[in-house]
Amino acid sequence: MRTIRRYLAVEIVAATALVFAALVMLFAFFDLVEQIKDLGRGTYTMRRIVLYVLLSVPDHVYELFPIAVLIGTLFALAQLVAGSEYTVMRTSGVSTARFAATLVMIGLAFSALAFVFGEFIAPPAQQLAQRVRSQAITGLVAQEFRSGLWIKDDRSFINVLEVRPDSTLRGVRIYEFDAQYRLRAISHARRGAYRGDRHWLLQEITQTRFDEMKTTVHGMEQASWQSVLDPGLLNVLLVKPEQMSAWRLYSFAQHLRENRQKALRYEIALWGKLITPLTVLVMMVIALPFAHIQSRQAGVGAKIFAGIMLGIAFHFLNRLSSHLGLLNDWSAFASAVMPTVIFLAVATTMIWWQERR
Repeated sequence: MRTIRRYLAVEIVAATALVFAALVMLFAFFDLVEQIKDLGRGTYTMRRIVLYVLLSVPDHVYELFPIAVLIGTLFALAQLVAGSEYTVMRTSGVSTARFAATLVMIGLAFSALAFVFGEFIAPPAQQLAQRVRSQAITGLVAQEFRSGLWIKDDRSFINVLEVRPDSTLRGVRIYEFDAQYRLRAISHARRGAYRGDRHWLLQEITQTRFDEMKTTVHGMEQASWQSVLDPGLLNVLLVKPEQMSAWRLYSFAQHLRENRQKALRYEIALWGKLITPLTVLVMMVIALPFAHIQSRQAGVGAKIFAGIMLGIAFHFLNRLSSHLGLLNDWSAFASAVMPTVIFLAVATTMIWWQERR
């Protein structure tokens, strides 16, 4: 069994690497085409575009892990069936259960690799990619912390506690400095709404001014504020929850709950991160029933097509479950784990049906 396991591992790893190479190059090409339209804006040169595309590759690798492993495993098993090697293994006494256990053991390495990419490689690389792009196009330096989004705009520092889905801002602080970088004013607005042409309407404002020999504080109901920020730029600067590490998601969700803010989106993303290694294993197991279909019934191409369709179905089901969970306030764990449970049930049912035949 050890020889069979080693042989299967080599075949599956080689097939999965081939699939990864094809998918990553395809997505990198899409990124390149998407970024070309901004060529020449600010200092966004071709060199920076290529750097952005390369830094985005780890995030694509992490997102594609379940789909690539599924297609790679299907391809390897289809090749074994076409060469009658799978039939020889089965007639040698390898049961379906032992075959599934072998796939799971091989998949543990993929799961560990997916965790490493999702936790340590993809998040910092994607954040750096967004920083390179935004700084080249707008000249802004921005970073997101637990206290919100921080942006440097000329001689001012802007802190936005929360950007809501309707592009309104909550908790805006503006720190203004003079040419000698001495703090001159701090403005705090409870809310901000975009009015077009990079003008914002700030509401419930408290402003503290630091003059040469005195400090004055006054409040305003509302005031117009002109800034380089706009909703489109904020969407670029903000890091999506799906692109954060699991530890950062946990810390951010805890911070939101402590401040009595809604943290469901971050909790769903956190459980999605934690469940991805298990999803990789499920994707490998669901490829096993296709090995029972002999080559005269369905060739390698048909099985690869089936794998692509299953991967696309999982991707859309995953997105649908997350959005439905947000809309209906479902449990974060249930929203994240539902697609994986459904695919695991499908895999188990297909294996049971094949065994009954």
